[in-house]
Amino acid sequence: MTSIANKLIQINRKIRAAEFNAQRASNVVQLLAVSKTKPSSDIIKAYQAGQRHFGESYCQEALIKQKELGSYQITWHFIGPIQSNKTRQIASHFGWVHSVDRLKIAKRLSEQRPAYLPPLNICIQVNISDESSKSGFRLDEMATVTEEILKLDNIRLRGVMAIPQPVSDYQQQRIPYRQLYQSIKALGHPEIDTFSFGMTGDLDAAIAEGATIVRVGTALFGVRS
Repeated sequence: MTSIANKLIQINRKIRAAEFNAQRASNVVQLLAVSKTKPSSDIIKAYQAGQRHFGESYCQEALIKQKELGSYQITWHFIGPIQSNKTRQIASHFGWVHSVDRLKIAKRLSEQRPAYLPPLNICIQVNISDESSKSGFRLDEMATVTEEILKLDNIRLRGVMAIPQPVSDYQQQRIPYRQLYQSIKALGHPEIDTFSFGMTGDLDAAIAEGATIVRVGTALFGVRS
């Protein structure tokens, strides 16, 4: 068994334990393996150990990997910053986009999604800690933003993604996720069912506050090159 396979087992055990501790149903949280900067050979090892969802942040790098791994039944998620000149490629080559931080980007993805593909699943990026260094919508914009995006063809608004300001205290980690989860639920859109919350350092807190997707890279593949 490869080291990556062993790590995948341990990460999934941690996710299941966090679900149990939060009194959530088992297997409601999906692991997204963040494979950016990692070679296709590492993705194959994770795939052979049962992982199917992989996250990439750099479009050109991802397209190369997708070509190399075309025979594998992988669901590709784009999780990085989106440049306007990359929306056509992203719309054509990914099943999910987690980092929609502007209405302009949502509209371009909708317009450029090929007709032969199913609607593109998207998450709105929320700057939940109001950090000037991070992109994303403010929480007080979400009611208007969701209404606008729900009108677009060829994309399917699934949920939200957030990366709060890092803190080490577990209870403090929970606060922004709780605030965002409750705010989105209060909007009353049942089709919004995805909460892309949490990474290695705050996975337990994110799951306790409603995460349905957690993004893990370094703990699975090692330090990025």
